[in-house]
Amino acid sequence: MMKNILLLILSIVVSTSSAFTPTPLSSTSRKSQDTISSTQLHLFENLGIDKVFEDSGPLGKGITVGKVQVALQVSAEERTSPNSIFGVLEKHARNNDNISSYDSDYEDGYGDSALSKMCHEICLSLLRSSDNWISAGSQSEWYKADDAGKAESTYNLWGDREASKFEKEYIPPAGTKVDDSTPTVAVVSLILEIQGDSTPIDRCGYSLTETKECLTSIASDCRVEGGDCLNAFEVFWKVRVSIV
Repeated sequence: MMKNILLLILSIVVSTSSAFTPTPLSSTSRKSQDTISSTQLHLFENLGIDKVFEDSGPLGKGITVGKVQVALQVSAEERTSPNSIFGVLEKHARNNDNISSYDSDYEDGYGDSALSKMCHEICLSLLRSSDNWISAGSQSEWYKADDAGKAESTYNLWGDREASKFEKEYIPPAGTKVDDSTPTVAVVSLILEIQGDSTPIDRCGYSLTETKECLTSIASDCRVEGGDCLNAFEVFWKVRVSIV
């Protein structure tokens, strides 16, 4: 039924345009007709026809790859506190070897994957620091479920681009004392691949409210079905500027 409706709409667009097109008298007229037809089909594709026949899952259709970046000011007290955003990030970085594990009650439908719990906790930590946000930004790409390989390739590409900005990766060992208590500005970058199209990733940075909505949605969506809807997640952070 849906296919018939779409074909009918396309038929109406083409026939209506033809009614205003003079009868071709030369090759030039034919070229003009071809151009009009091509333009109409291009506009029709932009209406989201790729999603019409896509199967819908718990979080919508297809696969979304996104990147969210938040810059925030970190006070001297927060910088040295184990409960600060730095403390949360370093804790998960040290436990990276267990990132593919699941809760013991996962098979019973209650537990979550370690990856989704990490994503959830980091998003919550950023939300709790919203009073210190300076700026934010994001980008996202949507793919059909059949293009899962392309989605994974984009995720890997964005992750490699972020990683290449660092000279080396360094994770302070557990119990390391932080001597520098100078206030600073940090940039936290989240890269994720999540099933569906309902997570509003590309609205981050437009306003404080929309940035909160973006991180809140990621925090909740990443735990859907025990975290199985979250295909991949990676986080980078960097201290950018010291404030005197």
